[in-house]
Amino acid sequence: MYIDLLTKIKNAQAVKKETAKSAYSKMDERILEILLSKGYISGFEKKGKGAKRVFDIQLKYEKNNDGAITGIKFVSKPSRKIYIGYKDIRPIKSGYGFMVISTPDGVLPGGEARRKKVGGELLFEIW
Repeated sequence: MYIDLLTKIKNAQAVKKETAKSAYSKMDERILEILLSKGYISGFEKKGKGAKRVFDIQLKYEKNNDGAITGIKFVSKPSRKIYIGYKDIRPIKSGYGFMVISTPDGVLPGGEARRKKVGGELLFEIW
């Protein structure tokens, strides 16, 4: 699940690792694509076959050797789902972060969901 994926990435950056590994799922793959396009990771690739598929994620660091991900806030949890309309999508941390929303059009960053005028389950905020 995406909560496990993001926690592994954040913890690996905290101890200055170059890569992190996580179990494969299609939702996690879409979230990694979003993180790659927004510049929070350097890259990722799928490895293995069948039930043993994993992601090998290359982490990204800033010039002062801090991780690219400063913070993550998990909004929806398995015990409590939070839904948001497209009119309620706002910038995170004055535009330095973004939210990820699970919509009928798939998992989208907040800005793209607002442009497409679709709302959905607010998964997390990242900056």
